[in-house]
Amino acid sequence: MASIVTARFDQDNVRRLWKGRPFISVRPVEYAGSSAYGPYKGRRRRRTARKEPSASIGKRIFDIAVASAALLFFAPLLITVAIAIKVTSPGPVLFHQYRYGYRNRAFKIYKFRSMRTDAGDARGVKQTVPGDSRVTPVGRILRKTSLDEIPQLINVIKGDMSLVGPRPHVPGMLAAQLPYEHLVPYYFQRHTARPGITGLAQVSGCRGSTIEPNRAISRIDYDLDYIEKWSLRMDIMIIARTIRREFLSGSGF
Repeated sequence: MASIVTARFDQDNVRRLWKGRPFISVRPVEYAGSSAYGPYKGRRRRRTARKEPSASIGKRIFDIAVASAALLFFAPLLITVAIAIKVTSPGPVLFHQYRYGYRNRAFKIYKFRSMRTDAGDARGVKQTVPGDSRVTPVGRILRKTSLDEIPQLINVIKGDMSLVGPRPHVPGMLAAQLPYEHLVPYYFQRHTARPGITGLAQVSGCRGSTIEPNRAISRIDYDLDYIEKWSLRMDIMIIARTIRREFLSGSGF
């Protein structure tokens, strides 16, 4: 009975939040396991499909070339970080977690471990907050500078991710204390592109907590805006802004 009352309360809150607010997109959603566009096959122009980031050969070549070069460039730093993690806290150097990928397929994402192994959240539903006691001293530096994200270059080369795209979420991701898809009706449309190490939402100030509902909605809106307007020039600009905002200034926690 209590769960029914809570669900009804949540639905009422969502309705109030969306009252008068336009939907950002009405595009059909590709679904996992489909070799084409499922029930929407043939309804979309080929030109539109070619313009999407997931269909671009140029974007894939760009991803592989830049990710491979970055791994070689950062190799000495990666070894140093791995040693620092190993000697300062017990546990593995790398942390992996399953996230939503292209067409809702789950994949294993890699990061440098920044939390204590006895306090980490394997599912990733519990978000990190400023001053989080689970984060190790080395992990705090890695998260501040976003160096913990560098192993995701391996995911890019494997084809699980792109350098730029919607950030991958864990299944069951919460926003405003609700499942994200309950708060944002078009949530899964963000998975029509490969997830990225960075994205338009992150360089536009929508990084971090999703507790505040309007901010959580804006994050998905930025993701869909990126998919609609994507170009290689846009990717390069987002990467440059990410380097300036994350690696040089440090806005993570």
